[in-house]
Amino acid sequence: MSKIPFFQFLIQRLEISLPGRAAQLKMAPEPVEGQYQHNGQPPEDATPNSVILLLFPGESGEIECLLTHRTEQIRHGGQISFPGGRSEHGEQPHQTALREMQEEVGIPPGFVEVAGRITSLYLHTTSSLILPFVGLMESPPRLKLHPGEVQEAFTVPLNQLADEKNIVREIWQLRGRDYRVPYWDIHSVPLWGATAMMLSEMIEIYREFSG
Repeated sequence: MSKIPFFQFLIQRLEISLPGRAAQLKMAPEPVEGQYQHNGQPPEDATPNSVILLLFPGESGEIECLLTHRTEQIRHGGQISFPGGRSEHGEQPHQTALREMQEEVGIPPGFVEVAGRITSLYLHTTSSLILPFVGLMESPPRLKLHPGEVQEAFTVPLNQLADEKNIVREIWQLRGRDYRVPYWDIHSVPLWGATAMMLSEMIEIYREFSG
């Protein structure tokens, strides 16, 4: 059992009912006009993907999360994301997350404790079902980035994400429609979309712990 108080809390918290879809939708883009049906139920043929939300104490002792800035040439290029990708044949979902983490940022799976999983997220635009696993490390990792997939890796403290002043809301045009888009202004690239929606649930859990 970890000696880090938040990790102790988190391991037990992931075993009971989670904040779920309601927490995800707090960071979801919404159309300016008309209604958008947030249907979280994926079809049976949705493409499975796994990502890992890696947490560890930073130099100041604050719990930080690892994020990557994807290279422009790959799918969802230029965006901020968690390490992760599509499952390979015969692979368990958590194994996918750990394999992708090692391929993208060079962290061996044996260095990470998988504490559990937060709520899955279905993306209807790509028919992808994302399974977000929570990984824990007792100290900051040493990174070796895959230049073909990751142009930058960086960390952000959870308490910075929990501060509402770091959330910006703007009108963007997406797929030919105007949307109100919430995002975290913590990097030169906005932290928004699916990554922000999944991270929003973790921040709800962190707020439970920090009171």
